[in-house]
Amino acid sequence: MNEDKKTEIQVGVTIFIALIIFGLVFGWAKNYSFSSNNFPLTVDFNTVAGLENGDLVSVNGVRKGFVKSITSNANAARVEIVFDEDPNLKEDATFSIMMLDLMGGKKVEISRGASNSDLDYSKIHLGNFSGDISTVMATLNSVETDLISVIKDLKKSLDFVSINFTNDDFSSNVNQSLNNVKSLTANLNELILVNKNNISETIKNANQLTSTTNELILENKEQIKYLISTVNSTMNNADILIKKIDLLAGETIDGKNNIGKLLYDENLFIQLKESLEQINKLTNTINKQLENGGLEVKADVDLF
Repeated sequence: MNEDKKTEIQVGVTIFIALIIFGLVFGWAKNYSFSSNNFPLTVDFNTVAGLENGDLVSVNGVRKGFVKSITSNANAARVEIVFDEDPNLKEDATFSIMMLDLMGGKKVEISRGASNSDLDYSKIHLGNFSGDISTVMATLNSVETDLISVIKDLKKSLDFVSINFTNDDFSSNVNQSLNNVKSLTANLNELILVNKNNISETIKNANQLTSTTNELILENKEQIKYLISTVNSTMNNADILIKKIDLLAGETIDGKNNIGKLLYDENLFIQLKESLEQINKLTNTINKQLENGGLEVKADVDLF
């Protein structure tokens, strides 16, 4: 074999190996896989926030797959994920879109979960957008006015505190108050020390009184029970008596008994009134005759 043929073969082999390496690197960069054991998964997000095809998908921070496609519908953005191998996701796995770097790149981060049941890859799962720098800036922009107002109020408060604490009168009053509290504390300590024995004796007497009371209650437990039972019985009898009195009063008012008839019978009242009037007339007549010299009685008796 001549030198020209040998050189051509070497160049060809080198180019072929370079093409293979380039293909492998390009496939790795674009997340292309030559394996047929792919595990597809579909997740719906309310927003993908710049996520693109081919972006990284990691499980608990470890690269496991890539974003194959992104489609949108009326309610969400649907992301189709492909794993190079089974990621062993559980039923309570969570899906989030988050920042990949400070340049604005995105990735899908999956938390594997701790459930005993495996994830159903045939279902469409729900994910959330964890936010990025642009989201933070938008949030800060929305609260900018309130934040400025809070800072201004805080500055006013600090100025007020600074002015008052640097005031000699205020500082003097604070020191005087602290001295008074210190003096009061010292007096209280002295009072407690002086009356320590009395306080101990009072507590001892209180404990003894409590103990005596407990013993008295225990010794007279049956009598106390009987007394309470008697009181309850008396109260029940009083309730029955009150009910009977109410019943009697009701019957009397309605005129259903003799007392009610006497008190509320109009005819009886009229007759009684007429009788009193006649007695009054008779009394007046007798008094007049007695005043005029004697009692005059006119009687017409027909014996036969």
